[in-house]
Amino acid sequence: MTDPVLLITGASSGIGEETARHAVRAGYRVVIAARRQERLDALARELGGPDKTLALGCDVTDEASQKTLVKRSLEHFGRLDAVFANAGRGGSPGGFAEADPASWKDLVLTNIYGVALTIQATLPALKESEGHIILTGSAAGRATIPGSMYSASKWAVTGIGYNLREELRGTGIRVTLLEPGVVDTPFFDQTPEQYMLPEDIAAAVLYALSQPKRVDVNEILIRPTPLKA
Repeated sequence: MTDPVLLITGASSGIGEETARHAVRAGYRVVIAARRQERLDALARELGGPDKTLALGCDVTDEASQKTLVKRSLEHFGRLDAVFANAGRGGSPGGFAEADPASWKDLVLTNIYGVALTIQATLPALKESEGHIILTGSAAGRATIPGSMYSASKWAVTGIGYNLREELRGTGIRVTLLEPGVVDTPFFDQTPEQYMLPEDIAAAVLYALSQPKRVDVNEILIRPTPLKA
């Protein structure tokens, strides 16, 4: 089969889950990866089974797990055309003065180290296909938010996107930094007052992927439309 293959981390819910649906409708085969295997298996059945979707459990903070993810993806589909490094975690209350330091460790490992591991594990296959890397940053990675380690981690993802693009200049690989504002996902305990939906962000991912090879969409900053006064 020649349909392009998209690998999505953090695919068991929210933006990753909805992007998998959009991608399959657009003609992609997808590898969906996350820690929650049962959620992935249900999504894979919905999306057409093994011909269209490969569901693989993966801990993005573990190098061996990421390498196994890519190896099994290539064994199953034979190619890798795009990667959506989407797995991430939110912060905990308390700011730098009072937050639980243990929550910082998991956040930083997932949001920064995990993204870097995804990039490194997939680059050999993407160089073969002259593929596309999309990173989930955040509007919070462009703003100053008092006491927010989450915002700091997304500033780091912004830096990864810029620096990776320069490293890959001339390889044919495109790099897109996706920076959503507030999205109504399990990330929040309560529905925000002003928000977008996961399908809005998925549509932005597919927009970047659908551009001609001569076009590299560097950044997409997407925020909710302001409420009426």
